[in-house]
Amino acid sequence: MDKIIFHIDVNSAFLSWEAVYRLAHKGGREDLREIASAVGGDMALRHGIILAKSIPAKKYGIKTGQTILEAKRKCPTLVLVPPNYNLYEQCSAAFIEILREYSDTVEQYSIDEAFIDMSASCHLFGAPEETAEKIRNRIREELGFTVNIGISFNKLLAKMASDFQKPDRVHTLYPEEIKAKMWPLPVSDLFFVGRATTGKLFSIGIQTIGELAAADPAWLKSVLKKQGEIIWGFANGIDLSEVLAQPAPNKGYGNSTTTPYDVTDMETAEKVLLALSETVGSRLRADRVQIGVVSVGIRYADLSHVSHQKVLDSPTNLTAEIYTAACGLFRELWKGDPIRHLGVHTGRADGSDFGRQLNIFDQTDYEKLLKLDKTVDGLRSRFGNDAVMRAAFLDQPIDHMSGGISREKRSVDYDRVAVR
Repeated sequence: MDKIIFHIDVNSAFLSWEAVYRLAHKGGREDLREIASAVGGDMALRHGIILAKSIPAKKYGIKTGQTILEAKRKCPTLVLVPPNYNLYEQCSAAFIEILREYSDTVEQYSIDEAFIDMSASCHLFGAPEETAEKIRNRIREELGFTVNIGISFNKLLAKMASDFQKPDRVHTLYPEEIKAKMWPLPVSDLFFVGRATTGKLFSIGIQTIGELAAADPAWLKSVLKKQGEIIWGFANGIDLSEVLAQPAPNKGYGNSTTTPYDVTDMETAEKVLLALSETVGSRLRADRVQIGVVSVGIRYADLSHVSHQKVLDSPTNLTAEIYTAACGLFRELWKGDPIRHLGVHTGRADGSDFGRQLNIFDQTDYEKLLKLDKTVDGLRSRFGNDAVMRAAFLDQPIDHMSGGISREKRSVDYDRVAVR
């Protein structure tokens, strides 16, 4: 039996979810999706970029990732709304719940998109296109926002199909349709082809997906290494990946944050590293895993980036050990230039209990440190992250649990926001 794969993608997800919430629950009269609007971070906190934009805003040339300042120059009347990740998570869970009514094999690819393997269940609901229309209509009528659905026999082609004309559409991209529907598209539209690869392909005379599909794969490999083979396969509709009902295990944990001001001293930088180590350590312990590698990344005020990593003597999930390793790496890396962004990441995560390599010169009571960390985790879980705070963070602009989705993006105080 041929596979039947759907890819469901929420149209302008963050903006759509905010628009629906305002219209349904906050007395909003203006639909953000129908005007030039965008979801953006807080310029005062230096998270001032566009996270999502409406289709009317797109017509002004506004792009995701652009600074709010640039976006406002292009469209002075642009309506900006703050991010609300708690709302996004609720909306995401709601649409995934609907998808699970149609198949047991649902892979949530990101907060606003998912794959469904309909091979075993599609016959219960009708033809693939008919079933997709049912799902699309249910999401719009029950949840208030729209999705695009792509249909094919593998994940790659289903995802490509969902990116065809938007919003609120169902598209197919079966093998016999590749030549007409996919090959004329610019090569930059192909999955896994980023800006740098697009430039390389243009330089060797390949501008469309069809031209890439017709190229010699051995020649592409000589030019682009392994990626050349992969994207040649994608251009020809080849993708052997399965829809995974369960997410792959997390092999690395990390966090990063944009600092509230340019950091120019070691003491402040180490406080940021401590805050990041706190959040990384708590996540490791929550998942009952240990890591064997710690890395630190620095983005300077001029946006240049450096990073360095080290392999630990023994696997750990202790905040103190992660922090000590991060500080050591930072001291090796930092040359004194103003810092805009810091990150602490880890690798070689494993749930096995490795034990600890003995060292007669190390008198640290690791069992006591673990008990302390777990006690703090329990208190924060029960009473909130601010239930326990290190004294170093008192009266400081640095959040003691930095990184990930910041607090100001987690929710919105609508009493302080104008709802039109």
